[in-house]
Amino acid sequence: MNDDIKTLKAEVQDVLENNILDFWLSNMIDDEHGGFYGQMTGEGHLVKDADKGGILSARILWAFSAAYRVLGDPEYLMAATLIKDYIIEYFYDNEFGGTYWSVDYLGHPKDTKKQFYAIGFMIYGLSEYARATGDQQALDYAIKLFDCIEQHSLDKVNNGYIEAQTRQWNEIADMRLSELDANFPKSQNTHLHIIEPYTNLYRCLKECGEACPVSSDVVERVEKALRNLIDIFTDKILNPETHHLDLFFAMDWTREAGALESYGHDIECSWLMHEAALVLGDQAVLDKVEPIVKLVAKASEKGLNADGSMVHEANLDTGYVDDDRHWWVQAETVVGFINLYQHFGDESALLKALHCWQYIKDNLIDREGGEWFWSRDAQGNINRRDDKAGFWKCPYHNSRMCLEIMERNFEQ
Repeated sequence: MNDDIKTLKAEVQDVLENNILDFWLSNMIDDEHGGFYGQMTGEGHLVKDADKGGILSARILWAFSAAYRVLGDPEYLMAATLIKDYIIEYFYDNEFGGTYWSVDYLGHPKDTKKQFYAIGFMIYGLSEYARATGDQQALDYAIKLFDCIEQHSLDKVNNGYIEAQTRQWNEIADMRLSELDANFPKSQNTHLHIIEPYTNLYRCLKECGEACPVSSDVVERVEKALRNLIDIFTDKILNPETHHLDLFFAMDWTREAGALESYGHDIECSWLMHEAALVLGDQAVLDKVEPIVKLVAKASEKGLNADGSMVHEANLDTGYVDDDRHWWVQAETVVGFINLYQHFGDESALLKALHCWQYIKDNLIDREGGEWFWSRDAQGNINRRDDKAGFWKCPYHNSRMCLEIMERNFEQ
């Protein structure tokens, strides 16, 4: 094995265990009200009465489940089980199905809208817990939530998945995932984080076998949905002229919101789309997807900086570039280029991954407080305005980067 890869594997395992997961175990478990606290500010202030986000909780579940599956640490199983039980008790809507966007710090429903992006992450976390433990309850809830998305989000006329509905599955005026997003019914981001959990659910169903028995109909439905999502990315979301992934769409797939490029999502999508095809295991699908994987990753390089980091996104209409070095963008950059090296032997991609990892080590890992900073700006200033932990700042992108590198076989 390449000596650089050996060193990288050792370094990311150390960061995963002693920087990322240790922070969440030491600081964020809510022993009084259950689950994990909803926020720690960028200045390090723990907000014990902050609302608890569904995305945060689901991503915590995924991170500790995956870490337990790979490393077998009983503390990780304890944390994963804690948040799994909390999600089922407090986030799952027993009356209408699906999961809430948020609950308050006591566990009471707060924002009850059904955002399909968030429900997708619940599937991601629950399926990973089932994959790690063989837990039938977690798998059953993952399948219930899959059925919710397929029933309520899938556009039966134009294909694709809409963004959100009310608690009762009715139309909702504001479908945005966040205040930073445009209000359109379909987005690349939501599709990306539906293909991701569907891939994991399908992998879980194939791996669990008799440990978590399900009907063949369930497996067939998940496989059909996964195949459809791959086609949506290659045929609808991919811009065939630029090879970037366009961000927002009308119901009929008309491209909306202007000329936006998200380099972080491009590089993340390149490897997640590849993962979906690999897990599906259909050579014809791989033959279609793999050239696109390389094109999308190449397009993302427009956002690379000389210091190895990747900028977030750009609006080509206005000329605005968000050149902050966001933690999640750097984590996905490392995985995306590592994926090119592993599967296509691209030595230059390995160098890009290592260069970005060096930037992360030097600039984003909080060696004193634990976890990673949200971002640094182009001048190198740490962003303490945004959370250290919160609705969007979770142990997911960075822990997944570490686990992806630890699990990948580079000697094929």
